[in-house]
Amino acid sequence: MKLNSIGKRVGTPLGVFLSATAVAALTLTACGSDNNSGTKSSSAASGSAAASAECGGKNALTAEGSTAQQNAIALFNQAWGQACSGKNLSYNPTGSGAGREQFIAKQVDFAGSDSALSGDQVKAAADRCGGNPAWNLPLVFGPVALAYNLEGVDKLVVNGDVLAKIFQGQIKKWNDPAIAALNAGTTLPDVDIKPVYRSDSSGTTDNFQKYLSAAAPQAWTKGAGSEFQGGAGEGAQKSSGVVQAVQNTPGSIGYVEKGFADKAKLTAAQIDSGAGPVALTNDSAAKAIDAAKFAAEGNDLKLDLNSLYGSKEAGVYPLVLATYNIVCSKGYDADTSAAVKSFLTVAANQGQSGLGDAGYVPLPDAFKQRLLTSVNAIA
Repeated sequence: MKLNSIGKRVGTPLGVFLSATAVAALTLTACGSDNNSGTKSSSAASGSAAASAECGGKNALTAEGSTAQQNAIALFNQAWGQACSGKNLSYNPTGSGAGREQFIAKQVDFAGSDSALSGDQVKAAADRCGGNPAWNLPLVFGPVALAYNLEGVDKLVVNGDVLAKIFQGQIKKWNDPAIAALNAGTTLPDVDIKPVYRSDSSGTTDNFQKYLSAAAPQAWTKGAGSEFQGGAGEGAQKSSGVVQAVQNTPGSIGYVEKGFADKAKLTAAQIDSGAGPVALTNDSAAKAIDAAKFAAEGNDLKLDLNSLYGSKEAGVYPLVLATYNIVCSKGYDADTSAAVKSFLTVAANQGQSGLGDAGYVPLPDAFKQRLLTSVNAIA
């Protein structure tokens, strides 16, 4: 991606920044969660390493970027304000690209992004951080559901190869032999498959196509990117549009974040990566996170997405969207550094409570410990 007008805020409407209270209210409304109490305990996160937050540094942080992690950030912000009285993050959900640009331009303290820094962004971010590397810290994981509308079929199994051919238009009927082979004992109707994809630029689309590239490298020939490349089906704007299209279109299937699918009570397909069908649950998605590897050693935790999306381990649901918080490893002033560390520590501990209800996956304990090691190393 080419950086546009670095140092200038592009396309950011007035009044987008939300307070902790307002964002938390948005989260609970959008995701249907009734857990609005917050917590100072990390017991709901995963067992061990309940760290009490250091509450130093400045009271107000700013961040910008990914809409996919917006509702998780709201929960984190609520928890931060409860654990550290007076603390607040203003998060501007303008999209991953804008978040990276504004972080590099020193307009915000950190960025939320569905993709790690790459190419020229790596050097530009290091320049922004006073010559120190920026770190990609994967803090928020949201499973992607394969929501479908197929009368009389309560359980549907697919795999990467079938999905690739559906979204490229090569498999056109629900009773196609390739689908039937994965669904022994299920009567599949002789009706047209109607794929639904995101018509807007989308990190979910990018990661869905990366999944297809990793899980079905021979079948998926279109590459990745935030614009849908498959060429089959009908497009819909944003996650809410995909949900509406699947609800209203018999024979349809679309990819959408679990929280949206759950709220709409859509049925989601199981994925068979070679070790048997796996339903989308918090546990099966958490196993995918545990199986993921990092691209390199050290405190920059950019993920090797092939290890996530290409997993063939039993019980793993591999289609999980990883979103990052991009921070300076060094180069902040002391007050900002302390506040960033405080926010991220609370997010990884107390902030994990309620994530499952909001459609995200609470961090598995081993992964959380690795993340906190990097957070603690921010200077």
